[in-house]
Amino acid sequence: MALRNILKDNDPALLKKSREVKDFNKRLHVLLDDMRETLIDANGLGLAAPQVGVLRRAVLIVDTSIETDETAEPEEQYKPQIVELVNPEITAKSGEQSGTEGCLSVPGVYGLVVRPDFVKVRAQDRFGMSFEIWGKGLTARALCHEIDHLDGIMFTTLAERYLTEEEVEAYALEHSEESEDEDASTDGQEF
Repeated sequence: MALRNILKDNDPALLKKSREVKDFNKRLHVLLDDMRETLIDANGLGLAAPQVGVLRRAVLIVDTSIETDETAEPEEQYKPQIVELVNPEITAKSGEQSGTEGCLSVPGVYGLVVRPDFVKVRAQDRFGMSFEIWGKGLTARALCHEIDHLDGIMFTTLAERYLTEEEVEAYALEHSEESEDEDASTDGQEF
């Protein structure tokens, strides 16, 4: 496994539509493994293949509804939560949430983005087997954000407005006090 460079928002590759994955082979497995290591290193909530310069329909997201082992080493804590999705497609969505979003490709920039509160996604795993995943709250937001990357859509084009660092901190604090569930806030993490 290797760390990959995360493209920044001025890279034109981030605005291109990704191609479907058709070959579920070692090359795909290396990409997914590298993306996992890169995501953990960046302390993000999601990563799409275009963000590491590969225009294929593959994303990783951290499913915040899965518990972590707080006693594990930091690089091991997120492993059970990371979900690989190849050729993901949103098949259902409902509700609405407005919340803070950031992006590993746009470091230090946050905005208020409206997303569905619940999404259902059909995807394939690294071996080509189909599965479905449901996301609510923060997990739904991460799924939508990463799938948007596959279509060349950046959160910055969807943001109702940008937030100052102080507003991000206040927003996270306010929402963590409102709810103790796993989707309370992004706590400064980026997708």
